[in-house]
Amino acid sequence: MATIEQAPPPRPPVAPPHGDGHEPTNTGTSNTKLAIWLFIASDCLFFGAFIAAYLLYRGRPQTGPKPAQVYSIPFTSVSSFVLLMSSLTMVLALAAIQRGDLRRLRIWLLATALLGATFIGGQIFEFTEFSRKGLGLSTNLFSSTFFVLTGFHGAHVTIGIIWLISLWVLANQKRLGQADAEKVEIAGLYWHFVDVVWIVIFTLVYLIPTK
Repeated sequence: MATIEQAPPPRPPVAPPHGDGHEPTNTGTSNTKLAIWLFIASDCLFFGAFIAAYLLYRGRPQTGPKPAQVYSIPFTSVSSFVLLMSSLTMVLALAAIQRGDLRRLRIWLLATALLGATFIGGQIFEFTEFSRKGLGLSTNLFSSTFFVLTGFHGAHVTIGIIWLISLWVLANQKRLGQADAEKVEIAGLYWHFVDVVWIVIFTLVYLIPTK
């Protein structure tokens, strides 16, 4: 009598990888979120080096105006408050997309970008006033380290504004939905980092008096 061979049981289908960077890693964090945290950690080293160089040179005897002669603490305080308020609107944008409220998402993304642009406008005005008072990029070591530090931060804010506007455009095109909340969360991590760095810069550069 011939034996009848049984066919092996079918294997369960394997879902193809998404490849969008949002798969969880061994740490439970997506690749994209892990990458932004690594970027923030490395960027802290750059800002730390620039701040240390500024603090090293600002009190040394040198030609040209000194910090106390050019700083306008009230004006910079208002600009700082505007930037800090943008962190609140960023939180509101993330909360909006997490609950699927795309109308408020667009509002808060645009508000965050506009507040950031207001801060950049204030920084440009401040640089112009410093130049009128005789403090330029190459005036002395203090001015060089100051402009590099604050300009480097301003470049980060500008990148963040472009990022936010890109998300706002995607939301208007209905290409950014509740399932894409992590994209807004990652942009928020970057934006909050930029705000926290400015708190440190404002405290050390503007509020601590020089000898």
